[in-house]
Amino acid sequence: MSMRRALGRAAILAGVLLVPAPSDAGERQIRPFIGATFAGATTFLDLEDATGGAHLAIGASAVLLGEILGAEVEVTDAPGFFESGSRHLVLQSRVTTISGNVIVAAPHRRTEYSLRPYLVGGAGLMRVRTTTSFDVFDVATTIPAIDFGGGALGFLTNRVGVCWELRRFQSIGSNPTTTGLSFGDEHLSFWRATMAVVLRY
Repeated sequence: MSMRRALGRAAILAGVLLVPAPSDAGERQIRPFIGATFAGATTFLDLEDATGGAHLAIGASAVLLGEILGAEVEVTDAPGFFESGSRHLVLQSRVTTISGNVIVAAPHRRTEYSLRPYLVGGAGLMRVRTTTSFDVFDVATTIPAIDFGGGALGFLTNRVGVCWELRRFQSIGSNPTTTGLSFGDEHLSFWRATMAVVLRY
């Protein structure tokens, strides 16, 4: 599946999640977030030895969360993922993920006035792109991936809250049409820590 098609399907699903629902169907949330990726590992040619470092990550998710179970659609972009800022061998790079996830949270009735911990996991696609100085080792591929982690959220008002989360992303397959260099089967994994503003409606 191409990244464009996946984004289209995610947009449809996110639209469904954003449509107002009956009060007993759970609460709907929008979570724009900022954070960092770290401890990355890859078989793609990493000219600047940058994947293990920290890199900016920005994104947003649409969430439908009930008493315990929930669903999420999330998109994240990590620009400069293959750049260290010192060698200038990679001109541009980024890793973009899109995933659909299941959330298992502490019961709402027991955590309404405190932090609400949760676990999250699912699957999606990972888009890897690099542009090098020589145009020889460029990468442009989309590979399937899984993600899992946990976090906690709390509300400051009836509508606005904050959320902290730690999540791991892991590729699970290769794309035979890849343009670029990988040592063996394509692989990319990393951790991501984020803080989000939670808008409930």
